[in-house]
Amino acid sequence: MNLLEELKSVLKKDERLVSDDRLLKNRIVELGLKLDKDLIKLLLSNKKIKEHFFTEVDSTLVFDKEKFMKFIDNKEFLPDSYTAFKNKIGLTADKRYLAKSKEVVLSWPYKDCVLEGGQEKEDEKRKEIFHNEILAPDEIDRLLEPKVFTNFKRIDAKGEHEVSEIRPTDNLIIKGNNLLVLHSLKKKFPGKVKLIYLDPPYNREVDTFYNDSFKHSTWLTFMKNRLGVAKDLLSNDGVIFVQIDDNEQAYLKVLMDEIFGKEKYEITLYVQVRYGQKTLSERSDYQKLIEQIHVYNKGSFEPIKEKEEYTIDKFEWKIIEKNKKPKRLKLGNRDVDVFFPDDYEIKRMEPSIHNLKETWASGSVLTGNASGKFFNDHISKRKAIDGLNVLYKVYGIGEDGLGYRYFTGPKREGATKGKFYSGVPLERKEQLKEGKAFKFKSIFNYYNLADSFGNCRLEGGVELRSGKKPEVLIKKILDMATRKGDLVLDFFIGTGVTCAVAHKMGRQYIGVEQLDYGENSAPIRLKNVIGKANSKGKLSETIEDYDTTGISKSVDWQGGGDFIYCEIKELNEEFIQKIKKAEDTKELLKIWEEMKTHAFLSYKIYPKDVDENAEEFKDLSLEDQKKFLIECLDKNALYVNYSEIEDRQYKVSKEEIELNNKFYGKL
Repeated sequence: MNLLEELKSVLKKDERLVSDDRLLKNRIVELGLKLDKDLIKLLLSNKKIKEHFFTEVDSTLVFDKEKFMKFIDNKEFLPDSYTAFKNKIGLTADKRYLAKSKEVVLSWPYKDCVLEGGQEKEDEKRKEIFHNEILAPDEIDRLLEPKVFTNFKRIDAKGEHEVSEIRPTDNLIIKGNNLLVLHSLKKKFPGKVKLIYLDPPYNREVDTFYNDSFKHSTWLTFMKNRLGVAKDLLSNDGVIFVQIDDNEQAYLKVLMDEIFGKEKYEITLYVQVRYGQKTLSERSDYQKLIEQIHVYNKGSFEPIKEKEEYTIDKFEWKIIEKNKKPKRLKLGNRDVDVFFPDDYEIKRMEPSIHNLKETWASGSVLTGNASGKFFNDHISKRKAIDGLNVLYKVYGIGEDGLGYRYFTGPKREGATKGKFYSGVPLERKEQLKEGKAFKFKSIFNYYNLADSFGNCRLEGGVELRSGKKPEVLIKKILDMATRKGDLVLDFFIGTGVTCAVAHKMGRQYIGVEQLDYGENSAPIRLKNVIGKANSKGKLSETIEDYDTTGISKSVDWQGGGDFIYCEIKELNEEFIQKIKKAEDTKELLKIWEEMKTHAFLSYKIYPKDVDENAEEFKDLSLEDQKKFLIECLDKNALYVNYSEIEDRQYKVSKEEIELNNKFYGKL
């Protein structure tokens, strides 16, 4: 037996690795990367496998994980050619298939990232960037466990209040790393979110206000991590909208195909004034005017279409049959009566429920309509046989209850088009008899929102010149996919447009953000939306000061409502914030001394080695010094895990313990 067959035989002894007598390759890889004890014991139980994948070092056997993974990944190890083919299809990141990747990309602003919206020139841009760190599977232990929330506040028109209860219908604004918050939300809201709208980093090389430049493969992994959890949060009839521009839109589409299946819908936004600029740049040969929104559903989502009144204005035609015994023939599988020019008359009448509507059989009608298809397949070919000006009465077609539909062929030489005549659909007739009838408008995949994009900079009382989305866009999306009371999620909320629109439209919402926008933050915007009690300080039921911008007039917004603000409780993240704000090397060295005593350091770091190389550390640039200290921190301990909430060293108050238990449903 060769090594390949021997390994298969041994692995099949572990029931975790087998399904329907086939080895689960991804499970083997996952356990191998984790150095699973039972898997290691199993491999050591076979002499040939032991000799191949283990090396003896000073009487200790060392597992060659990389060699094992390469062997498992070999196409010969796969059960059949189809599986081998399937595993070679999909996006790659650094020559590895993204679908197989278990890596996690953590990101946070590297500098003190209070974004300013008042800059006038390109050369005034600041250097905010995302500091990204990739953690391999064997480094991820406690990282994605649910976290402890802290600093709870309920905010309404009367101000900020202590939180005593958390209702299932509460709106939430959460500050913290969105990947970790999402995994916490998954414990409380699995399958409960109706709509997710995302405006993620576009991954441009240069961006005035939101410098979100990622390495391409890192950006893909960054999005995969978050979209995977987002899918778990969506309800079966839920839908996700992700807006992007052409830097990553094609790759995002492929990634979302892998996660969600075939795309449901795609909206193209025409943005004539890009990112708030008043004129297009003459320095660029090509001007970018278009952004895309990719739309995917989890299961049974159906869009909510806008209603419009159904009128009978076009039902103004009546066909009179003069020949009572027309020629009968068979076209396809239908009986057809043929009326020649002297055998019928078409008269225009006053619109009536009893008359017919005239439709040209041309263009998309020939392929997208049953009558158009019949004309294209059968009637269009009859001109050479029957001549011009011929009327065809086709039986067994139509939804108007007549039992037939009239078609006319070309009326002059050289013509190829014809018409068909249909009655008022039965459903509409019944509605019209009772009063008014309605039909549903189609949903378009193109919107010209140039004016809205150009004028949304100050909406909501918060300012951001670059990348801000207009409220009218989010309203279109919420109208299309949600009803009052539905839960909406945005985990890149920025200045809070999604939550503001959801609040005004009576949807429940959860917003997550890790950037600090200062006076232009989402909580500030939502306070503006809610309004405040009268300026004299007296508590009143009347809201006198609330946001009237954006969609306020169209939804008759009068202020009111509330939301809960909270943060995930920091652990090592506290040191990251200190490092970001440090102004010089002396301050960083002081933080390092504190880290050695109170922080959770990475297992890769030996404090003694850092101290011994302090002079080389001083030679680094300030930004590199900050980056190094951040890398010294154990990312599994950025925030406090909910499972450890009662550990005294984390100093979680009794009130916070009670609120967290209520949030997670323990009480």
